[in-house]
Amino acid sequence: MAFTALAAGVSGLQSFTEGVGVIADNITNVNTIGYKETRSRFSTLVTETAALSSYSPGGVRSYSDTLVSKQGLLQPSSSATDLSIDGAGFFVVRSGNGAEDTDGEFLFTRAGAFSQDSEGFYKNTAGLYLMGWPTDADGNVAASNQSDLNELEPININSLNGFGSATSEVSLRVNLDTETAVNSTYTTVGEMADGTVTPDFETNVTIYDSQGREHLVNIATTKTGTNTWSYEIYFDDPTSVDSTLHPDGLIASGDLLFNANGSIDLESIIDAGSTMNDSQGNAITFPGGSIPISYATVNGTQVEDGAITFDFGDDGFKNGFAQSATDSSRLSFSVDGAAFGNINGVSIGEDGIVTALFDNGLTLSVYKLPVAVFQNPDGLSRRQGNAFGSSDLSGTVNLQHPGESGAGNISPNSLEQSTVDLASEFAELIKVQRAFSASTRIITTADQILEELTRI
Repeated sequence: MAFTALAAGVSGLQSFTEGVGVIADNITNVNTIGYKETRSRFSTLVTETAALSSYSPGGVRSYSDTLVSKQGLLQPSSSATDLSIDGAGFFVVRSGNGAEDTDGEFLFTRAGAFSQDSEGFYKNTAGLYLMGWPTDADGNVAASNQSDLNELEPININSLNGFGSATSEVSLRVNLDTETAVNSTYTTVGEMADGTVTPDFETNVTIYDSQGREHLVNIATTKTGTNTWSYEIYFDDPTSVDSTLHPDGLIASGDLLFNANGSIDLESIIDAGSTMNDSQGNAITFPGGSIPISYATVNGTQVEDGAITFDFGDDGFKNGFAQSATDSSRLSFSVDGAAFGNINGVSIGEDGIVTALFDNGLTLSVYKLPVAVFQNPDGLSRRQGNAFGSSDLSGTVNLQHPGESGAGNISPNSLEQSTVDLASEFAELIKVQRAFSASTRIITTADQILEELTRI
């Protein structure tokens, strides 16, 4: 019996030593961003006996339970890249020797104190790289499978310095003067582009190629019949485009037909076969078709060929090209694409959209942060750097958009504080210390009994 009591006392020393270690971890991480409190739990070890008249002591064993799902206090921060999650979920990060190390393990953390390294990648104080979905300029996620962790990329906006986005859409609101006389001298496509015929009205817009270079594109019109105008679209500088494919800078031509009330008659344009044509006379789907553009090599620089859709308005409406008894004029226009210049900063919204800020005042959405959620977050396995890995107990990771399907919102300019309560930890430390001392008394007493036995 004395031997079994001695073993029970030893199990107490082991368990309560582990308990002190858990409390020590909690106390030392009281100021660790996103740290989740771990608690010691104790369970009996029972040695079953067949006789009711005897008892065999078993002892105690300890378990540690990390309260991963517990929300910490969110405190404001002055850094735009200090992030927290208000609600359930985790940031997705990756370990490794550099952001391009694709062999690194995908981990999950609430520690959102991110800053740029020497290469411009964002990582937290543990050196874990923040991952996100690449997006288009409108913030739409480009990933084909948003559940696949391998679709995520390390976030880096420095590569956007001097970045250019090619123009793909141009919208115009133009009024054409109905009092304009029919121009009988215009007979052949290209006569406005080469200067043979002076347009009745001409306007222009600035577009951008894939490297952010600006180009002036003219939209010229001349009246060729009753409620009918011909148009040509051409580069103001013909040397900007391939001279063989775009003679005199011409990229497209066609006819505009108008209803009696001055609205554009797209249906009649299509029925008459007067679709938009490219510079080679090939028909382009109208409306909505893209005009192909082949840029010339200038000063040893070749850029990607482009394609631009011109929006002339809706059928039967005056929200694009229209005709009225007032002077011809361009009322408004809209052009996408830009030369973004140099990075001036970054902004991250509650929806997880990472927006690059440029020194010329333009902005561009480049990434979106996913929020990783689990069926049982308390079942995640602990990793170095205040991070967690998935396990059989946690279930499979589920990547969600912030604020959707149970995932929390991203809270920018804030950090989640440790969930450790010092008062509770010190009280628990006293309890565990007393239990440890009591276990030593068990060992001392059992030793005294054994000593008495050896004297018989």
